Amino acid sequence: MSVWSSIGSIVSSIGTGGAQVVDRLVQLVLARPDGTNSVGFTVAMIALSAKMAKADGVVTTDEILAFRELFDVPPKEERNVARLFNLAQEDVAGFEVYAKKLADLFPYDHKTLLDILDGLFHIAKADGVVHESEIGYLAKVAELFGLDEREFGKVLARHVRSEGNPYEVLGIGPDASDAELKSQYRREVQETHPDRLIARGVPEEFVRIANDRLAALNNAWSQICAERGI
Repeated sequence: MSVWSSIGSIVSSIGTGGAQVVDRLVQLVLARPDGTNSVGFTVAMIALSAKMAKADGVVTTDEILAFRELFDVPPKEERNVARLFNLAQEDVAGFEVYAKKLADLFPYDHKTLLDILDGLFHIAKADGVVHESEIGYLAKVAELFGLDEREFGKVLARHVRSEGNPYEVLGIGPDASDAELKSQYRREVQETHPDRLIARGVPEEFVRIANDRLAALNNAWSQICAERGI
């Protein structure tokens, strides 16, 4: 069963939604041993993207298009995805409940949780700016994911470069040696390879995120090399 067929089955099982919608989502995802990561990842992105829409009070066309850039939804499944999106917006449970329960799908897997955060930032900045309310929302999601300030700062610096610095993008302090910096840069580039993301259950369409992440890493490395003369 494909990811989208699984999500269609999940949506059909939810019924009219209600306060238990998140618990039901998690239960149904975990009941699918094959492809659990990919289904769980996609459900998390849909639900948290919908909740993020409330952070600045409006869902823009740009945000919807950005979501479609990341997920190639088959035409026959678009209605189910839209319904799940609407349920996530309308459910009485706050985003904190969504973030915590969906993060439970990936225990101790910070890399996948960072991938989800990257996707959310991609959607948030689709209208040309990441609003303060959206940054606050994403910071809280990161906290509920169990990510520390350094990990969140690294993702923030990649997407909101005016507020970051090249060392934050690489996730290392400015007091690191040249050798440590080079090692960290290579490690980050290796982890950014699309094959690594797909192996973690990230949809193939997320290659766009990998390319953006790689561009940010290369830009940060170039800045550091210019500053240090290496």
